[in-house]
Amino acid sequence: MALMTLNFESEYLNQAQYVTVVLPDKPDGQTASEFYANHEKYKVLWLLHGTYGIGNEWIRRTNVELYASRRNMIVVMPDALNSDYVSWPGFALGYDYPNFFTKELMPLIHNWLPASDNKEDNFIAGLSMGGQGATQLGFSYPELFARIGAFSYPLINYHNHPDGKVFGEGYPQYEARFLRQVANQGGMEAFMNSPYNTWDRFFENPAPLPPIHFFIGKEDFFWPVYCEMKAELKKRGRDDVLLTEYEGLHHEWAVWDQAVRTFIDECDSETVGAGFRY
Repeated sequence: MALMTLNFESEYLNQAQYVTVVLPDKPDGQTASEFYANHEKYKVLWLLHGTYGIGNEWIRRTNVELYASRRNMIVVMPDALNSDYVSWPGFALGYDYPNFFTKELMPLIHNWLPASDNKEDNFIAGLSMGGQGATQLGFSYPELFARIGAFSYPLINYHNHPDGKVFGEGYPQYEARFLRQVANQGGMEAFMNSPYNTWDRFFENPAPLPPIHFFIGKEDFFWPVYCEMKAELKKRGRDDVLLTEYEGLHHEWAVWDQAVRTFIDECDSETVGAGFRY
């Protein structure tokens, strides 16, 4: 695979931005002239990092290059700070991630690189905060993505957790983060009408959304929240959702390496991975 780092000034983030990109490599038996002039447009996986992370973590901590090379797929791994992949107009000079992603990054990749801009060739996934970002962007722009992967991040029913105590007591850092998220949106009512509320966007949305696959370790601190979502899926008969659960694994790279491999494979195949449906 070819590995590329893009560094450019972003109109919507008001700062320099780094993006790591994996590109298909020239196959054996084909000349450079033949390969680089073949005008092929490749499928694209938009792969999002988690809290405290950066885009190139996927390269350092998983075999995503290998998995993508087997499928001749482009993988785009942008940086997003700890933004939750939403707009923060009060941060620095303003930080508008959804518009950056859809109006700047996607056109850049689709027009400067051999990347297909067809919906059926574009997929979005991420781990933890990146799983949140993948669902938010996928639900907000369903016309752009054929499939969503959420690794270690379930849909959260904030109607049951209006105080942000998603994990119960003992997670003050999450509760403080939740309060900042609510304040950034302009209050709880605005928060519930924002991209954060993926629960309502999924369960109450009459319009079709991209197929989604959730992956999680059974020892993950998100497990109780995931089980709430799982029970709701069963209650509503949502057998269109794919679930993969890993025994003995926590909120960790051992989950995310397996998840991204499975997700890449199913994005390039008519068959899905080893998850189960209701």
